Amino acid sequence: MSQDKAWNMKLVSQNTLEGFGGVGEGMGIQIAKDGRRIMWLAHEGAPKNFTGLDISDIKNPQVIVQTELPHDHVRSNSLEVTGDIMAVAYQCWKSADQFGVPGFNEEPAGIELFDISDPENPKSISFFDCSGPHSMGVHQLWFADGEFIHFAGGAPDFEPNNPKDSQFYRCLDVRNPSKPEEVGRWWYPGTRKGDAEAPPSRHPTFDSGFRAHNTNVYPERPDRCYLAYLDGGMFILDISDKSKPKAISSWNPHPPYPGFMHTVLPLLERDLLIVSDESVKEGAADWPKLTWVVDARQEDNLVPISTLPMPPVEEYRNLGGRFGSHNLHENRPGPAYRSNNIIFSTFFNGGVRSYDLSNPYQPQEIAHFVPQAPTGSRAGAVQINDVFVDENQIVYAVDRFAGGLYILEMEIDI
Repeated sequence: MSQDKAWNMKLVSQNTLEGFGGVGEGMGIQIAKDGRRIMWLAHEGAPKNFTGLDISDIKNPQVIVQTELPHDHVRSNSLEVTGDIMAVAYQCWKSADQFGVPGFNEEPAGIELFDISDPENPKSISFFDCSGPHSMGVHQLWFADGEFIHFAGGAPDFEPNNPKDSQFYRCLDVRNPSKPEEVGRWWYPGTRKGDAEAPPSRHPTFDSGFRAHNTNVYPERPDRCYLAYLDGGMFILDISDKSKPKAISSWNPHPPYPGFMHTVLPLLERDLLIVSDESVKEGAADWPKLTWVVDARQEDNLVPISTLPMPPVEEYRNLGGRFGSHNLHENRPGPAYRSNNIIFSTFFNGGVRSYDLSNPYQPQEIAHFVPQAPTGSRAGAVQINDVFVDENQIVYAVDRFAGGLYILEMEIDI
């Protein structure tokens, strides 16, 4: 695509992060003590760990700090900010040229907590080690209440039946941030060696594994974890006793659909779930990767009722890189936009798109922004990886490989 494609959403500014514009799935805003607004971004891979930008002036965002990873087969794909503490996830690959192949028994693999009260000088508070002979560390974390981190990770004492199943739900108590302590864990029955249950059947076409992905817990429902589990579908966990999480319900369209469930976003006031499956194959080879709308009025009987509409796959399949669903703006607390009607979602080369779910049976697209191919992107097209919308309805989207941060304004009321 040789130029930006926009509808009801306009570009305010872009920052390519000092030439390291590949960003993962970690985005968070801090309101610093001096009133500045700092956007923190986790990079997709080495050599950079995370970047902080002063976004107080959205027309002129400025990089204020950028940190390095210790070596080139570790990534900090996910981060979360609560107050002046930032949690960063570390996951290891086998080697730099085998990105995507799990790096078991590598370090650092775990979660690091940082004091960001002086944003230009993040200081490490502690590190929770998740390394081990069958662990590649932590892929995603959720840190919204300042007390507990919910995350998808491995452990030194967890040996899966299949190496693709090495990450599961874990919960850390970080009320003393200098000494994080595990308080609970849950995994898909049958995935661990020694389980009484039989191992789950593998996906017949796209075996991505049975691993935890997003682990969302909201202050309105602190006793529930909304858990995506790749080919295992999704679960609602009862975490009222964090030491003994238990599954209340599950929903899994894989097969016949091609797996890799990514995020479960509850619209709590409406008893709806927005559920995304991530596209992980270039050229839409794993099409269709959809974002589902699920009726959760009866928590133990989840019913899909629609999907978010997208442009025809034929229009985007051959543009370069991936096309299909991925991330959602997740309505987290803090300086963030929260809505039970308006959804923001990312689609790789399909850009960032917004939807009105006033009628959940017929979601309507209301805006989109698809940037032109970023200079230097190996995909040959934009790959919008994540999206965050602040309390002022400013939209922040990031590119997976080169484009860095795009700051956007809605041109309609939401």
